[in-house]
Amino acid sequence: MKTVIKLLVLIVGLAGIFFVYDWLRDNKIPNFAGTADLYVTEDMRPEDVISSLDSQLTVLSQTRLRKVFRQKDVASFMKPGHYRVTTSCTSVYVARMLNNGWQSPVSLTLSGSLRTTAEIARKLSRQIHLDSASVRRALEDSAFLAPYGVSPDNVFEAFFPATYDIYWTASLADVLDRCRKASDAFWTEDRLTAAARQGLSRSQAVTLASIVKGESNYKPELRKIAGVYLNRLDRGMLLQADPTVAFCYDYELKRILFRHLEFDSPYNTYKYAGLPPGPINVPDDYYIDAVLNADRGGGNLFFCASPSFDGTHVFAKTAEGHARNATAFRKALNNRG
Repeated sequence: MKTVIKLLVLIVGLAGIFFVYDWLRDNKIPNFAGTADLYVTEDMRPEDVISSLDSQLTVLSQTRLRKVFRQKDVASFMKPGHYRVTTSCTSVYVARMLNNGWQSPVSLTLSGSLRTTAEIARKLSRQIHLDSASVRRALEDSAFLAPYGVSPDNVFEAFFPATYDIYWTASLADVLDRCRKASDAFWTEDRLTAAARQGLSRSQAVTLASIVKGESNYKPELRKIAGVYLNRLDRGMLLQADPTVAFCYDYELKRILFRHLEFDSPYNTYKYAGLPPGPINVPDDYYIDAVLNADRGGGNLFFCASPSFDGTHVFAKTAEGHARNATAFRKALNNRG
């Protein structure tokens, strides 16, 4: 009888040890070597997750990981998102991470060419879990845009170029909220005062900055270009900004000709005085600062591309001087073939 009791105690003890070891293997002992970035979509299954992990790092025991996924019913509770799995992760932690949506943020960069809603939609959909077609529709929806103080006519003003740490499953509303917060932080009292000194509202400064961005990416000249347009505004002259014509044609023109200047749109600054109804692209903060700190250059009213084709411009105070500069540029352009 004693032998039987001892045997039972031994069996119970071994079972207890096995249970503790099994629990430790799943809950406390890491099951991965390396680092993996999981991008989980709505149609993925636990097996797809395991395959993705296996392609990026070493899963020490896929058997145990599958067992934990079954125990935690990952198939039913797994949430879409971006998750980072590292060497310190246990199987249970990964299962809970997926079930509870414990995402790791991604970096969303808004910069570069943001001249159309299609470009913005593509840029967003390539970096976070947004459908580009849905984004385009939303950016044309007045009701959706109204809380952000913009409409389809001035939608670019809702965006602010920067790099944001944001969840991969963020909505377009989340993105716009982050942009508005960054824009509000940028527009300090000093910048608002600087805009007022130039005779501009915050929105007008952004619109003019977008025109300056359309003209040049050569930073040393941005303040001088902004000064030309402000000088023209002060004198009631048409801005005659080629980028606004390009905007009217959805930036599809390779070269703007005289006939294109007749396009009837309030954005065409060859036909309508003052600033257009809204920005023609999303300007970076340094373009806005160039407008706020514009170099009026002793009254320059004209500029055109330099015949050296180095990205710089030549400036003039008179129409005669500008005509000479433009002739020199066209001659150089024709010589290039």
